[in-house]
Amino acid sequence: MRSTEIDRRHLMRMLFAGSAGLAFSKTPVLAAGLYDPSPDEPLFAGARRGADGTHSIAVVTPEGFEVVSIPLPERGHDIAFDPAGKRGIAFARRPGNFAVMFDIAGTREPHVITAPRGRHFYGHGVFSPNGRLVYATENDYEAGRGLLGVYDVSGDVPARIGEMETGGIGPHDLLLSGDGRKLVVANGGILTHPDKGREKLNIDTMVPTVVFIDRESGEIVASHRLDKTLHQLSLRHMAMDGAGGIWVGGQYEGPEGDRPPLLARLTREGSPKLFSAPDAVQDRLANYVGSVAVNASGEVVATSHPRGSRILYWSAADGRYLGAQDVADGCGVAALDETGFLISDGRGGLSYSDDPASTPAALSLSAGIAWDNHLVAVRRG
Repeated sequence: MRSTEIDRRHLMRMLFAGSAGLAFSKTPVLAAGLYDPSPDEPLFAGARRGADGTHSIAVVTPEGFEVVSIPLPERGHDIAFDPAGKRGIAFARRPGNFAVMFDIAGTREPHVITAPRGRHFYGHGVFSPNGRLVYATENDYEAGRGLLGVYDVSGDVPARIGEMETGGIGPHDLLLSGDGRKLVVANGGILTHPDKGREKLNIDTMVPTVVFIDRESGEIVASHRLDKTLHQLSLRHMAMDGAGGIWVGGQYEGPEGDRPPLLARLTREGSPKLFSAPDAVQDRLANYVGSVAVNASGEVVATSHPRGSRILYWSAADGRYLGAQDVADGCGVAALDETGFLISDGRGGLSYSDDPASTPAALSLSAGIAWDNHLVAVRRG
């Protein structure tokens, strides 16, 4: 249990021992050698592993210049930012129990949030529209139920103030609805327990769902599940298109020889519609979607498939397959502009793509660095 239940004092000691050279200052530059971006320069954030095996989170420009670098005690997963793009929170990879809040300007020291006893994080969270609350997907692992932990981050010290049930098992990604009133949660359906590490305990009986939860009352106002023949398609990562549709990517836990659709689109009122690539492409995806993103125009969806080293593109209007690109161990993907995406990979690369028919343009390569699953665009207000 020591490897997953990291107490707050231990984590704070580790953070500040590892960040002694950062000298958190009152200036936009956190440390000597870090980059000072212009106000309109696009920024992106991701978790990563260094050449020495240590873990950190980094905020970078598309060219790979570091703006913020904060050490983590173990592997991170995803990062959420407040609506102003000033504060971020990085979550541990399942079954980790830590999250780290930080601000880009370096005017505050990082704060550690630890999940309460009997809970762990699933790696994802989202801010409320006013930036005062954070919602995080959590596992109540003794009861085998999914939760959203609610954290007040408006003061100097973040505090957990409540929780709400997600109506399923294994909640993973979550989004804020377009009107800001609902939380959209992908319940992956997979039962786990930290005593068993990352072992999946209910593959034969899993029931993945996507639910819409009223943010104020905690009431589940809509719930969607796939056909029972696809009950082993764990629904994990999501993005919202320009029309408000929710795109969700799956990770299939059934027989390896199966080739199920891995992508669905749904709305609160509408049932999921499933999409597959041509057979020759689908065969290379290893039944796994790592990330889902929509470009800034809201018209193109990108899905990453790191186990097949492929990035696929889809029309948000009708789900039409647009093409695929080879990106070795490419997983993180985020909108860079109206038409294109920034892609991160496990070899330390950042590349840009705005045309599924072309090869992504390499922008930077950090030797020895391995970017983790997700890349997040920092929307600065």
